[in-house]
Amino acid sequence: QVQLVESGGGLVQAGGSLRLSCAASGRTVSMYAMGWFRQAPGKEREFVAAISGSGLSTYYADSVKGRFTIVRANAKNTVYLQMNSLKPEDTAVYYCAAETSTRAVVGGTGNYWGQGTQVTVSS
Repeated sequence: QVQLVESGGGLVQAGGSLRLSCAASGRTVSMYAMGWFRQAPGKEREFVAAISGSGLSTYYADSVKGRFTIVRANAKNTVYLQMNSLKPEDTAVYYCAAETSTRAVVGGTGNYWGQGTQVTVSS
């Protein structure tokens, strides 16, 4: 199976920044599309951002557009989520996702998920 490990979560004040990392391994993941979802307590998991296997196309939820940036490292199977201007409503567990198609990642139908990393934004 593909293994995904998230890191970089933490506690920040509103308006602050965090950078999340997702490291992928286990199969031929170099060309996999990858992305981020988040889930707040009592809420459904929601799409945040995704990047194509080539790294040439990115997709963002309207709620984070202009504040978050997803980037794929070329040297290794790692994707970063740079989160700026954080708001208390961004508080959630953030999950990394991967799949062979960008469409599957964006739609939340991918088969590979990480364990999650907690992001807490205080007001």
